[in-house]
Amino acid sequence: QVQLVESGGGLVQAGGSLRLSCAASSSIFSITAMGWYRQAPGKQRELVARITSGGSRNYADSIKGRFTIYRDNAKNTVYLQMNSLKPEDTAVYYCNTDTRVQQGYWGQGTQVTVSS
Repeated sequence: QVQLVESGGGLVQAGGSLRLSCAASSSIFSITAMGWYRQAPGKQRELVARITSGGSRNYADSIKGRFTIYRDNAKNTVYLQMNSLKPEDTAVYYCNTDTRVQQGYWGQGTQVTVSS
C-alpha cells in the first residue's frame, strides 16, 4: 500500500513559517486526494486542508488565509505551507489519503511547535 512520510516540522516563534512535506511511495498519488490533519494534546484530530486529484482545495476556517496546500505529482509529494503561525497551531501534523482515514491508518506525523 501507499507509504506516506511527513517531514518539515519544528519549533518556531509565533508569526514564523514552516513548510511541511508528505512524500508518497505510490504511483497512484496523482489520482488520490490528499489531506493534512493535525492533533493537539487533549484534542481530537482535525482536518486542516485537503486537495483533490483535480486540484480542488478545502481549508479549515482556523487556518484559512495562512496555510496553503499544494501538490507536485511529478514528485509524489504534497506540501503544507504554513505562514503567520500561532501558538494554537501547535500539534502533530499528519498527511493521509481518504481511504486510509476511513481505515483508521495514520503515520508518525511531524511535530509543529509554535512559541509565543
